[in-house]
Amino acid sequence: MRRSLKLLVGVLLLGAVGAAAVYRLNRLDEAPIPATETVQISPELIRKGEYLARAGNCMACHTVAGGAPFAGGRAIETPFGIIYSTNLTPALSAGIGEWNSAEFWRAMHNGRARDGRLLYPAFPYTSYTQMTREDSDAIWAYLRSLPAVDQANRPNALDFPFNSQLALAGWRAMFFRPQAFAPRQEKSADWNRGAYLAQGLGHCAACHTPRNVLGATQEGAAFRGGLIPVQNWYAPALNSPLEAGVANWSVEDVERLLKVGTTSHASVSGPMAEVVFRSTQYLNDGDLRSMATYLRALPPHEAREGGARAENAPPPAESTMALGATIYRNNCAECHGDRGQGDGESFPALAGNRAVTMHSPTNVVRMVLQGGYMPATAGNPQPQGMPPFLHVLDDREIAAVVTYIRNAWDNRASSLDAADVYRTRERRGS
Repeated sequence: MRRSLKLLVGVLLLGAVGAAAVYRLNRLDEAPIPATETVQISPELIRKGEYLARAGNCMACHTVAGGAPFAGGRAIETPFGIIYSTNLTPALSAGIGEWNSAEFWRAMHNGRARDGRLLYPAFPYTSYTQMTREDSDAIWAYLRSLPAVDQANRPNALDFPFNSQLALAGWRAMFFRPQAFAPRQEKSADWNRGAYLAQGLGHCAACHTPRNVLGATQEGAAFRGGLIPVQNWYAPALNSPLEAGVANWSVEDVERLLKVGTTSHASVSGPMAEVVFRSTQYLNDGDLRSMATYLRALPPHEAREGGARAENAPPPAESTMALGATIYRNNCAECHGDRGQGDGESFPALAGNRAVTMHSPTNVVRMVLQGGYMPATAGNPQPQGMPPFLHVLDDREIAAVVTYIRNAWDNRASSLDAADVYRTRERRGS
């Protein structure tokens, strides 16, 4: 049903905005590319670009596990098919060896390839558009300094009609406008730097914002949390005290979470563990402070109350709680404690843990299925991990133990059944 709906919406999209799409597809929405390169590459510029490429987590998508850095080829699954990341090394034919800095800037700011083709927003130019030209030039200089890897780009495998430039042009006509980051004069320098990193280069909202049926982030809902398409992890709201809001944390605790991956309040796992591992642990102290300042100042938004912590949530069935208690005692209590208290260091408390009791139980289910692993960082080089129970517990048992930990020890949240676990296990789309 969901696939048919997307196909119908896609066909309607082609018809409804066809004329506007063709117009946008065939016009240049930026200044002409200069014929002469103006950027002078220096060791300082390369070092700056390397730092910014880490801040933007570019390697995560543009490197296949075990492959050459930035040589592309990683499959990025979307609800509309598979997009393969491109080769960013300075290879002449396969990479960006023939790209000048202006063409690279156009890709970052306008979402266009060197030949003018529209790029798919799996490459988050919808966020990178806010990056400054100077930062774009630095990343270009760094990528030009890498060893050239002559690895051809793989063609995308997208469903019709989403595999057409016409449909992509229509999507852009509705959901994308190039824009520059605009500092707010009434805010501090730290706040503005943090906003630039979180909104643009760090593209935090790309995961932490709900998306519509066509994959665009919902306008006016930035940082309110959203299901990551296909991966089926929930990126919690960064502006809600019921989810991942940090307004009541100290700046130092937020900095530590981004740099080390764990604090006395929380630890990261799933996709966010990769972000810390590949990106934020390498940020300098000033940028960590700036991001913490910005995230702590996000306007509060109350998350949905339909399940997590809801006073009117129906109590779980006694049989479910009894089964869950048995499974917890046999598999979980040794690390997390018989009262869900954790050990204060390696194993987090489950009692009173908002990651356990928030509205969406998706992440708890995925942790039980796949295991939970914090990132290895300089401040926590040998983190403890949680083993997966994918092949040990069936869907009914996982539903029972997740329901138990969401409702034991004064926790209160919605119950799950086997169908809920099955839907999470199947990695459905957005």
